[in-house]
Amino acid sequence: MQPYPESYYRIADVITRRAFCAAPAVLTGAQPEKRPNLLFLMADDHAAYVHGADGDRLARTPNLDRLAGEGLRFSRHYCNSPVCTPSRQSLLTGQYPHAAGVTQLRTPLSDAKPTLAKQLREAGYQTATFGKMHFNRPGTPGLHGFDVCMTEDQMMKLWREQVKPAPLPEGVDTQELPWRPFKTPASQWLNGDTLPYPRMDADMRGTFIARSACDYLEANAGKPFALWVSLHEPHSPFDFPVEDRGEFQASAFTAPRVGPQDAWQIPLIFRDLSAEQKRGIMAAYYASTHFLDRNLGRVLAKLSSLGLDDNTLVVYTADHGYCLGHHGRFEKHCGYEPALRVPLLVKWPGRVKPGVVRDFTEHVDLGPAILEMLGAPPLPVTHGRPLTPYLRGARPASPRDHVFLEYQQNEEVYVRDERWKFIYGTGKYRREDGYETDNPTPGRYVRLFDLRSDPGEFRDMSKREPKAVERMMGLALARFRASHPDAAAEPRGLSPADALDFYLPARDGSPPANAMIDRQERETLAAAG
Repeated sequence: MQPYPESYYRIADVITRRAFCAAPAVLTGAQPEKRPNLLFLMADDHAAYVHGADGDRLARTPNLDRLAGEGLRFSRHYCNSPVCTPSRQSLLTGQYPHAAGVTQLRTPLSDAKPTLAKQLREAGYQTATFGKMHFNRPGTPGLHGFDVCMTEDQMMKLWREQVKPAPLPEGVDTQELPWRPFKTPASQWLNGDTLPYPRMDADMRGTFIARSACDYLEANAGKPFALWVSLHEPHSPFDFPVEDRGEFQASAFTAPRVGPQDAWQIPLIFRDLSAEQKRGIMAAYYASTHFLDRNLGRVLAKLSSLGLDDNTLVVYTADHGYCLGHHGRFEKHCGYEPALRVPLLVKWPGRVKPGVVRDFTEHVDLGPAILEMLGAPPLPVTHGRPLTPYLRGARPASPRDHVFLEYQQNEEVYVRDERWKFIYGTGKYRREDGYETDNPTPGRYVRLFDLRSDPGEFRDMSKREPKAVERMMGLALARFRASHPDAAAEPRGLSPADALDFYLPARDGSPPANAMIDRQERETLAAAG
């Protein structure tokens, strides 16, 4: 789809007045004539497997497919936490969530933490963000290094003020608003009827964010910029505009089978979903991803029309993945592959050779590579292995042989290598995120899956493969001991399991029970009311 006419890309003067005034007037140090730019594109809940370039024949993601073909695709890239805020702030700081100090949904990132934006700003870049960042505080110029900080709260306010919805065609069924997650039936807040949001494409919030980013590109085409564009899609309720109704039929989908060991851990809220509702949820997710792709295409088209392609490092990724019926779940807060593997695409014509990287990589590996490629100062503390060799057409001497992820809000840790997936949980914490099971505090559990023979992760091999469990537990402990702020306080003589129990509880406080309603969901309620 072609981008909107130029007249559409006129965001209100308020953004210019409030945001651009914070940009530094003088660049520090000697600047090259054509310093490269950064365009960092991000989605919410976009699983890697719902992507045409990943082999999904049902997905309609032409713009992302084109980006993958023209750039470098990392086919085994993993987030470091399957929940929004910890994953995003880990990516922004280059530190694991437990070290960044953000392991729970509502925790704000400390002002003192170094970030990619701060380092780029120090290097003389104009820094900006438009869209969902999960900072859990109002977006203000300069926050976390962003000169222009139009986060979800700011964009919501402007969208409601400036975009008055056009009348809808008669007889079109749309989502019923407001919806209330965990109170409204799951079939509704997961859009099991595959209904569009009650707006046309031009009036959607995602389109407004894309237009705002395009306007920023026009205003800063002659300056070195680092621009984040972070869209809300395809987060539930999987919004898409009225024009896209009927694009995906529920009948085209079949929910993944549920394994014999899954029953106890399926959240109660998903137990009553019918087979038809599950198919509808999947269709809505695919429609929302299609809408995401369209808006990403608009931003990429604007970059091209301004002649900035060759001098811009383009990055696309997501905060985490999503389960669409896998193991009976429709969410991300778990250790199964669909919730953990995310897309990562990098393009820089003439500098990054197109291709596919099949080594394991993690979110914490990305930030340091971006800074190095753009000549910005490195982060003072990082926990990743920079992806720079891949971006320069080589392979690291010692590529990762495993990945490490944590979900401290549920006191879980995950490790996977070429063969094994390891899941460990203390089983002591009663979940307050809305995904409670019928056995909320089951006690310590260990699961081990042989991904070679059991890629769906159905058969627990932990009792039959104690050496593999011991190895994976050791890998998890090594990561914690090398990076956790409280590592020096680990009591001596603990067993490996007891040591993991020491590291896994969240240190950033327990959120109240209503933490289940995250920022996007609260905004949706506000917009509807």
